Amino acid sequence: MKRVFLAGAGLVAAGVGLAPLAAWAEGAVFAPGQGPFSWDGYEAWAANAPDLSGQSVTISGPWLSPESEYFTNLLAYFNAATGAEAVYAGSDSFEQQIVIDAEAGSAPNIAVFPQPGLAANMAADGHLTPLGPDWAQWVTDNYAAGPSWVDLGTYPDADGNPQMYGFFYNVNVKSLVWYNPENFEDAGYDVPQTMEELRALTETIVADGETPWCIGLGSGAATGWPATDWVEDMMLRTQPPEVYDGWVTNQIPFDDDRVIGAIEEFGWFARNDDNVAGGAGAVASTDFRDSPKGLFAAPPQCYMHRQASFASAFFPEDVVMGQDADFFYFPAYADKELGSPVLGGGTLMAVTDPSDATMAFLDFLRLPVAHEIMMAQTGFLTPHTGVNLDAYNNDTLRKQGEILLGATTFRFDGSDLMPGGVGAGSFWTGMVDYAGGKPAADVAAEIQDSWDALK
Repeated sequence: MKRVFLAGAGLVAAGVGLAPLAAWAEGAVFAPGQGPFSWDGYEAWAANAPDLSGQSVTISGPWLSPESEYFTNLLAYFNAATGAEAVYAGSDSFEQQIVIDAEAGSAPNIAVFPQPGLAANMAADGHLTPLGPDWAQWVTDNYAAGPSWVDLGTYPDADGNPQMYGFFYNVNVKSLVWYNPENFEDAGYDVPQTMEELRALTETIVADGETPWCIGLGSGAATGWPATDWVEDMMLRTQPPEVYDGWVTNQIPFDDDRVIGAIEEFGWFARNDDNVAGGAGAVASTDFRDSPKGLFAAPPQCYMHRQASFASAFFPEDVVMGQDADFFYFPAYADKELGSPVLGGGTLMAVTDPSDATMAFLDFLRLPVAHEIMMAQTGFLTPHTGVNLDAYNNDTLRKQGEILLGATTFRFDGSDLMPGGVGAGSFWTGMVDYAGGKPAADVAAEIQDSWDALK
């Protein structure tokens, strides 16, 4: 064991017994023993951590400043407990660079993948190291909707055998509806708890002579993508998760009646002139960044806006979260008994160059404190059921974290899992066509034709 003194992110190790955490980590971004962190678990782990003095762990990913600094702050706690030197390097061309480095035999120990597709490809090429059944069991037991996260991190190896390669760390939530609490209160509306109630609220707002929704699909060359999120959420609310899985891999064709039904579920909200600010004809042409602003107009141009957690970045500067803006979970149908599915995304850790120090670092990431330290610094969300929710940086993140913990199923953004020509191509343009009035069956058939052309 060793005593390690922290000075900011710097480390100096001395080779005699482990001192009390507060004594040897006073320079840490959060002093051990203080704040809403699970220090007992960290201290117990540190007391039995291997001596990794002189060993390094290299981590590469897409996080740039300031997220890279926040993650470096976390690494200091691992380094302090083990004597290792874990370092992170971020790149805005990570997805291209990691393939080049792996093929050249110069990959980092750990790669942080922004989506599963690239990790799956590298696993099939033999560039990733399986985490093993212990990891799969740990995620099942310690993550909300644990089997979903195991499935998302499991890919065929070079021989076609499924193995768990990816551990999700830092995720986001898309199944959110934003609203202005003051507008709801003034009108006497309650936050809906089910999809049936959300539909009823939509109809009530129309009956009151108001407009329930702001929806915009405009995004330059990426116009149409916000509708793909709607459809994906509707797939998870009308069909079992295995149908969603078959759809994103095209084992279930895009023109299947179940997929067409999900598209039409979106259309119930978006293709009714009374439901949408500006009328249905404005949906495709309204920029998604401008669409939530109607929530804050006086009088309100709309009462609800479905968008991912980053929607608040496009709110007017004077909007106060929790007062002028809030959100609720995009609810599931009560009568379909499909639980509480959540759509989102996230980054996953995978081993590209194994070592004892590398596996020790992944073991460190199982600790609640390894999530809490990130939760307290930035917009980091986790499905880890052992974390203290009080560690979240603000109430908005805390509520999103609670939605993650309440999930019975989690699924990754479907368009990101599809081939680029579909998920970032014909699916986008097809949704614009559908919003413009083309029948869902015709749109779905055209998207399937585009997928067939890629095979």
